[in-house]
Amino acid sequence: MPSLNGRRVAVIAGVRTPFAKAGTVLKDARAVDLARYAARELLERTNLDGTEVDEVIFGQVVPSALVPNIGREVSLLPQFPREIPAYSLNRACASANQAISAGHDQIALGNASVIVAGGAEALSDIPILASRRLADILVAASKAKSLVARIATFAKIRPKDLVPVAPAIAEPSTGESMGQSAEKMAKENHISRADQDRWALRSHTLAAKGTADGRLTAEIAPWLPSRPGQALVLQDNGIRADTSLEQMAKLKPVFDRRYGSVTAANASPLTDGASAVLLMSDEKARALGYEPLTYIRSYAVAAVDPGWQLLQAPIFAVPTALERAGIQWKDLGLIEIHEAFASQVLSNLQGFAAKGWEINEDIINVMGGSIAIGHPFGATGGRLVTTLSNEMRRRDVQFGLISVCAQGGMGFAMVLERR
Repeated sequence: MPSLNGRRVAVIAGVRTPFAKAGTVLKDARAVDLARYAARELLERTNLDGTEVDEVIFGQVVPSALVPNIGREVSLLPQFPREIPAYSLNRACASANQAISAGHDQIALGNASVIVAGGAEALSDIPILASRRLADILVAASKAKSLVARIATFAKIRPKDLVPVAPAIAEPSTGESMGQSAEKMAKENHISRADQDRWALRSHTLAAKGTADGRLTAEIAPWLPSRPGQALVLQDNGIRADTSLEQMAKLKPVFDRRYGSVTAANASPLTDGASAVLLMSDEKARALGYEPLTYIRSYAVAAVDPGWQLLQAPIFAVPTALERAGIQWKDLGLIEIHEAFASQVLSNLQGFAAKGWEINEDIINVMGGSIAIGHPFGATGGRLVTTLSNEMRRRDVQFGLISVCAQGGMGFAMVLERR
């Protein structure tokens, strides 16, 4: 997707925090802390002067009421001039991908030359809401003209009003949870429990290998916990190098306990983490002495009816991205597919195969995926771009693809190229 003025947009570098299961080693960190940490490390690793950055764009899916614009808080790091504009966005699980593509557009249009884009999520720190009735009573009490009136208003509170309300990982339009949607896809596409477990084991095995040989840990900024005595967090903590199909088979289905096949083992876990990616115009990169990892060739988004197969939109986004890139599926040397659920990945692959495309697992998620590594909603897209770009350089691959399913029946695809 080159711009009208021919500006190519380069991926210079990417970095992320460790991805950790919610409630574990990153549980004391807020999303903004994670985002600022990743962005600061990105500047340090690239030795980039913050004054060169034209804009900061970050994605987040479950924002804090106290920090609603996480992108702006990142741009207020001491390393940046305070005059750098910034904003936050939400395209569900593709939020960081959207931040990166928005940065691409600004550079391609000539409105910017250097952009930091990424995303963050702290699912250990989700906002807990008061019930609507309790909120109404509290507002009424704050407006009371006297102490007696205020006490009378508070007296209306009932025990059920005190029950907190947590955000649900479900479709507002259908009421169906992501897991229930994954179950529906498994049934409608005849994806077996055995195949789902096989894919999940593959994810853990390859992620463990990528961690052991240093490819995954190279993109991670070690995290120093705030509590004294806690160890430095050097790697993702959801990867199970010791798991097996036998162990996975023992787990019971979560969303359909009688007939289901989606389990905690073949689904991505709730995760804390952040990612940041440095984008530059090709001219700016050359002027500053940076060698691009990859270039953004094209991207595309698509959507389907959430009541159909919620996570199947990538089968429509990917063909569009390939068409815009002027290449075919067979030209791809590496592919990164977001793993929300194994049933979703296998359904996406089934959809691609139905187009006559040959599915070569040897080039797909070669260091595992979100099932093992984890899925901080707003941050995963930055990890995918970083991981794919680094591996494309290592293998000297010409074209790579990113495919992401997202809540709301949305799909995102991006084609990266080396030369």
